[in-house]
Amino acid sequence: MINIIPKPNSFQRKEGVFTLPQNTSIACSKKFKHIGQALIEYAKAEKNIKLTLNDDNAKISFLDNAKLENQEYILDIDTNKIEIQANSPSGAFYAVQTLRQIWEQGLVCCTVQDKPIFSWRGLMLDESRHFFGKESVKKLLDMMAYYKLNIFHWHLTDDQGWRVEVKKYPLLTEVGSVREGTHIHGWRRANLKKDVIWEEYGGYYTQDDIKEIVAYAKERQIEIVPEIDMPGHFAAALAAYNQLGCRELARDVPYYFGGKIPFMQGIRDWNRSACVGKDSTYEFIYNVIDELVELFPFPYFHIGGDEADKSEWKKCPHCSKVMEAHNLKNYNELQAYFNNKIIQYLKGKGRRLIGWNEVLAGGNIDNSVVAQYWTLKRDTNAEAHINNGGNLIMSRHNCFYFDMCHAQVSLKNTYTFAPIHDGIEKNALSNILGVEGCLWTEWVDSQEKLELNLYPRMLALAEVGWTEKDNKNWEAFLDRLQFHEKILERLGINYAHKEIYLASSKLRNFLDIKRWYTKDQHFELRRNKELKRKKD
Repeated sequence: MINIIPKPNSFQRKEGVFTLPQNTSIACSKKFKHIGQALIEYAKAEKNIKLTLNDDNAKISFLDNAKLENQEYILDIDTNKIEIQANSPSGAFYAVQTLRQIWEQGLVCCTVQDKPIFSWRGLMLDESRHFFGKESVKKLLDMMAYYKLNIFHWHLTDDQGWRVEVKKYPLLTEVGSVREGTHIHGWRRANLKKDVIWEEYGGYYTQDDIKEIVAYAKERQIEIVPEIDMPGHFAAALAAYNQLGCRELARDVPYYFGGKIPFMQGIRDWNRSACVGKDSTYEFIYNVIDELVELFPFPYFHIGGDEADKSEWKKCPHCSKVMEAHNLKNYNELQAYFNNKIIQYLKGKGRRLIGWNEVLAGGNIDNSVVAQYWTLKRDTNAEAHINNGGNLIMSRHNCFYFDMCHAQVSLKNTYTFAPIHDGIEKNALSNILGVEGCLWTEWVDSQEKLELNLYPRMLALAEVGWTEKDNKNWEAFLDRLQFHEKILERLGINYAHKEIYLASSKLRNFLDIKRWYTKDQHFELRRNKELKRKKD
């Protein structure tokens, strides 16, 4: 096996090497023309070799094979030709990514027949807490494509910032995208003299920006799922339009992360939720959805739904009226009532609702919901949902929360994830859509910190989503990773040094985790720089 990530499920080495000359022709049907064009661009950028689309005397061919599954491909490299078979552009594209990785090591003759174990291989980026912009997102999409990840979950709104233009509601970006400062130094510490940078912070994507990025992702066989967090994590929207709350209180976009600072300051509405009892709230949400489904064509829409603070609902006459009218027994059922209304509206738009697994707590939610299972503690509601035919996306905290320090969510945790555990029946495993890594950015404030947190975890995630369990091996993955670190280095990516991503002593891990939570989320970044400086 040569150094390919994710590891192919079938790889057969043959004798010989194919030498690719300049001006080699590529033969492909109209179905695969844009994939052939992508190969031309890769060859020019990475190897300075000119390829052309021309059926005459072609040395590289794309062939349609209707017997293959949607994302499956066959790549055959012989001494005088390269042949790619696929049933879909995505299959052909993944063959090209495998070809690129083989090309890094010489075009050895081989046959690869490969397909993923999960159709959903996702990565989430939170841009509410920190905003990175178009070029950063495009760079991330390029790397996702290289490692065959195909879903970009874009967390665009939260308490600390609304990052997408909605033309009907201009204050969402004029007001909701800007906060007066930014909390630093961790959830377990809150000293306003030391733990806030008092500089205005903002940024958002225009609808034209969104269209550009969606098209860029589509070219790389990546679909984008927008997340508009509701009814909780709604404070930025409430700052712009305070009538969306149970009480119409003027407020600013929060500068703090988590609950400690507002508690110390006597603020009781820090995580205020939208009022789920007012018709005007639903009118607002439906109007937002109307604009965003035109920008994001993928048939899924994420509403978050986690950590919804219900304290305002308990005092709200509008919410009480809805509970009485619909015989709702508790506030979890009230949230499920809200979720079901959004589900039905999205269905009318050809979309399916995704929510974090807390959306299942009410017990009365439409079974079409896709629950993203993130919680560290076992969730029997999630188990019941999948066992009853519902779908899950697996994002378990201890394996896929890439915002945490490497001492807490280690590379090995990610790589060795298995969805089978107590409570999920074996015959229900087919209801798992796939896996997704999550990068929340409360403490990720720069491109180099983003890359430190993502790499090489993202490569392990890719293999979890693609490669059959029996074909995976932790030690062999680490061997292949050494080669890919050279690729990441050449691309200027600030990947974590192996002394960062490999677990060390239990004592150091304990101290690192404590340090990360209480006072310093950037010590790994500084340590990484020093380790690489010594290496050089």
